[in-house]
Amino acid sequence: MSQVARATSPFAFFILVLPYGISGGFASITLPFVLTQAGFPVALSASIVAIGISSNIWRFLWGPVADLTLTPRRWYLLGLAAGAVTLLVMSLMPLRQSAVAMLAAVVFLSQVAATLIVLPLGGLMAHTVADAEKGRAAGWYQAGNLGGTGLGGGAGVWLASHYSAALAGAVLAAAMLVCALALLFVPSTPMSREGSLGRRFRDIGSDFRELLRSPMAVLAMLLVCSPIGAGAASGVWAAVAPDWRAGPDTVALVTGVLGGVASAIGCVIGGWVSDRHGRWWSYFGAGIFMAAIAIAMAAAARTPAVYSAGVLFYAVSTGMAYAAFSALLLHVIGRGAAVTKYATLSSLGNLPTSYMTAFDGWVHDRAGSGGMLVAEAALGLVCTALFLLALGRVRARAQTTADAR
Repeated sequence: MSQVARATSPFAFFILVLPYGISGGFASITLPFVLTQAGFPVALSASIVAIGISSNIWRFLWGPVADLTLTPRRWYLLGLAAGAVTLLVMSLMPLRQSAVAMLAAVVFLSQVAATLIVLPLGGLMAHTVADAEKGRAAGWYQAGNLGGTGLGGGAGVWLASHYSAALAGAVLAAAMLVCALALLFVPSTPMSREGSLGRRFRDIGSDFRELLRSPMAVLAMLLVCSPIGAGAASGVWAAVAPDWRAGPDTVALVTGVLGGVASAIGCVIGGWVSDRHGRWWSYFGAGIFMAAIAIAMAAAARTPAVYSAGVLFYAVSTGMAYAAFSALLLHVIGRGAAVTKYATLSSLGNLPTSYMTAFDGWVHDRAGSGGMLVAEAALGLVCTALFLLALGRVRARAQTTADAR
């Protein structure tokens, strides 16, 4: 693809990614609420959700398909239509345990469709956003992702509890479709159709091999797999709330609506810092900020006020880390087969959230909440020091090579 003359405003990606968040929020928040209200066991409801969100792990598999076939705009519209339809179908499914297999299949298909919404956005950011604004685009992208999850989950629960799951699905599906209007502000990115399909597939493979030959790109891939900025404590805040004597209403408020707003604010801040001070420093800075919050929370008094402040500041740092993550990926993938490269690298970013959440739970059962927070912070800080040393060496070697030429 050739670079387009007109650049896309970073804010457009806030709107474009909202449907992905809405679909995920409905599947992971509204649906379990509706299922438990209908008498489903919590474990069964959680299993259905887990099946659905597992689709994100396999996002990289259809990255090459998107690069080889339709344009990113057409893939987005296709994914949006499929995502809205499957969300509506999900809301109309009979809530009977005898139909659980069919329900799980529909939930999984809905989240596959959601990945088709988000898949081309990596390519659109890489090709249509000015290099100096890609950090802000990454920030708005992650803010829309988190905001959409809050909308799909929070609004979905409210509509389902006050009216019906069917109405919740219809309203949210319509909201998803409206977001397509933001494409009017995104220039088209015509794909290259030179050569056979096999030749273009080999070109994608060559482009990816070039990425793997870049020491900076390999370092970035290792970095996004590391514990730095994983934000894993977000998954256990509700479980450890009694240690701070935080009541259910406090937990619901700070881990729900306020936490979502704080995360979105962090995303915007992280995107701005990435553009102003560099992608690497934004990533490391977010990780250090997160570690500092965890240590301060571990050392402070165990009160509901400390819990609320700590969770919200932690949410800000998580948003900053998410934005820096996306900005760093956009920085190293360049253009070319951007959809494939962004999808593959972003899939790697799901790993630390999983293993660090398990790590936090394991440490908590052995050392309590304070030990958990200190251990998470220490691991992040040690990895930050190691990666800073590695980054210095890679840059020094690159400078030596450039001087030799």
